[in-house]
Amino acid sequence: MKASFYRYMLAAFAAATLAASGAALAQVDSAKSSIVATSKQMNVPVDGKFTKFTADVSFDPSKPTAGSAQFSVDVRSYDLGDKEYNDQVAGKDWFDAKAYPTATFVSSAIAPAGGNKYNVTGKLTIKGKSQTVVVPVTVTQQGASQVFDGAVPIKRSAFDVGTGEWKDTSVVADDVVIKFHIVAAAKKG
Repeated sequence: MKASFYRYMLAAFAAATLAASGAALAQVDSAKSSIVATSKQMNVPVDGKFTKFTADVSFDPSKPTAGSAQFSVDVRSYDLGDKEYNDQVAGKDWFDAKAYPTATFVSSAIAPAGGNKYNVTGKLTIKGKSQTVVVPVTVTQQGASQVFDGAVPIKRSAFDVGTGEWKDTSVVADDVVIKFHIVAAAKKG
């Protein structure tokens, strides 16, 4: 049960961070994209995936600083592979999905980091708490699509995720890594 809560929390963080990537006035292909959050419960890695998210991205590698990204994830869509765990993580101690149904990321700056790598700075908001994060992103061109890959570490406690009996970080670690793979193609029309 504790592992499920943690996985759900991680997925929300991952989804929010995913928006930090980027794309050239792009339509995100959610079937080919993923947001996974990895945490540790009792020192065992636990992965969770968000299945519902939206993104508005604009990215041109020749003008990276003009790019932007906004992302919204439905925290109720976090899938741990077990309905009971999913329901618990959506509860008040974890994501409190009734009061805070979405996690968001809004970029404020994109800076080149050498080659096809960029640092995307933005505001990650989960459970009503916001933190500025810097997301390292690798951008590759695959045919007509741009692919954005990255990972960003966060602290779940900074967002009040895992309260009550779950606040103890010796059971569910405070560190969460949000990994994302976003595939986006230029919008038509």
